[in-house]
Amino acid sequence: MSLYWTHIAYIIAAGLFVFSLHWMNTPRTARKSVIAGSLAMTVGVFATWFSPYVERTFETTSYILIPILLAIGPGIWLAKVPITAVPQRTALSHAFGGLAAGLVGTAKFFYWYNADAAAVAEAAQVVVSEPPERSLTHFRVIAIVFEVILGFLTFTGSLIAAGKLQEVKWVPQRPWVYRGQNFVNAVAFAGCLVLATILVMNPHHAVAPWLFGGVILLSLNFGWMLVMPIGGADMPTVIAILNSYAGLAAVAMGFVLDNPLLVVAGALDGASGLILSIIMCKAMNRSFTNVLFGAFGQVKAKAGAQEQKSYRSATPEEAAGILEVAQRVVIVPGYGMAVSQAQHKVRELYDALTKRGIDVRFAIHPVAGRMPGHMNVLLAEADIPYDRLVEMEDINPEMPQVDVALVIGANDVTNPAARHDTSSPIYGMPIIDTDKAQSVMVIKRSMNPGFAGIDNELYYLDKTLMLFGDAKGFVGEIVKALAGNSGH
Repeated sequence: MSLYWTHIAYIIAAGLFVFSLHWMNTPRTARKSVIAGSLAMTVGVFATWFSPYVERTFETTSYILIPILLAIGPGIWLAKVPITAVPQRTALSHAFGGLAAGLVGTAKFFYWYNADAAAVAEAAQVVVSEPPERSLTHFRVIAIVFEVILGFLTFTGSLIAAGKLQEVKWVPQRPWVYRGQNFVNAVAFAGCLVLATILVMNPHHAVAPWLFGGVILLSLNFGWMLVMPIGGADMPTVIAILNSYAGLAAVAMGFVLDNPLLVVAGALDGASGLILSIIMCKAMNRSFTNVLFGAFGQVKAKAGAQEQKSYRSATPEEAAGILEVAQRVVIVPGYGMAVSQAQHKVRELYDALTKRGIDVRFAIHPVAGRMPGHMNVLLAEADIPYDRLVEMEDINPEMPQVDVALVIGANDVTNPAARHDTSSPIYGMPIIDTDKAQSVMVIKRSMNPGFAGIDNELYYLDKTLMLFGDAKGFVGEIVKALAGNSGH
């Protein structure tokens, strides 16, 4: 393939990436978005594979090795994870992307470093009027340094995020903090930048490879140090930030490899991750610095202060009786629905209620679940009509007119303490105003607190009924009770 056709293919792939992001704006076009993104990646891979540069530098065996590695690579296996594991799968994808960027930057640095050393040695043996042109320019070293730092810190940081989401035993889900931690992290990152600066100024010095190795080690170390102090409640924002880091690493890799498609795709990825991070921080009424250094999700000493308060519980039959006389019902899904895989039973409940003429809608909080859009994906999987999904800011003004708010496995995003308790770690975070509905029912396994480690005031209101049990099983029992009631 000539360079002309390679660039044409890159332009097509870049356009498809743009359309993919645009179509992701709404669930109605999300499937087209996935198809466009996959097609763009396929076009980009094959255009690069058959580009003149690869044809000049790769041996024939490489053309056989690449498809074999693609076939046995982690992408196929990561695509088969259950829907509840999508957040940690996303974190692993970022980890592999960061690792790829870091390894490519490392390979290019040592390739150019050795090539320049060989050129200087050859020039010393012959009389030349001008010194040989260096491949390892200052610009390339700057790009490599950015690529390596962002790539390797994304790698270890994403692995820790995946471990927290998967609840791996040796990775604590709560913030891992100690006195002076932010200072230690700042010193570690500053040391990495100092080594990188010296390397950029002296890329051909004899100690340059050792400086480069120090940058790699400090970057790997800083990645896990950055994420360990962050609690599970902040994982949606962390995933978005790591997505942005991976995209910026891809941009740097594009400059290193002189590949315009990588620059475009990485810029789109980095920008979308940054925008998503801003949306997540706004949804929690917090700043980037507070997310990264505030240790949100840490258990407070007063977390159990409300445990002695009384609450009321109900059976599936009692819950069904309340629902069938309602006119307007709002269902608030959360991570508990995802864990129990209750979305299909929720669809059955939706069908049973709408057949009775009851208006049923779903209130979606931006950070419900463990990743942005988690609840939207689950409900779409169960074929819930898209127009029944209502964003938090749109549903809240209508909550006082709602007869029943049914909360399924959502904790912190419905806690009224966020509005008035200045000592609460979620103070100021916008919530879904379920407490303003005429009556509230909460499906939950137990009275244990959510990710933020605090009790939910909603559970102790006079208007609230606690429905204890697995979400999938309990919703199924409600559906059976409704079916039995309709038969009488």
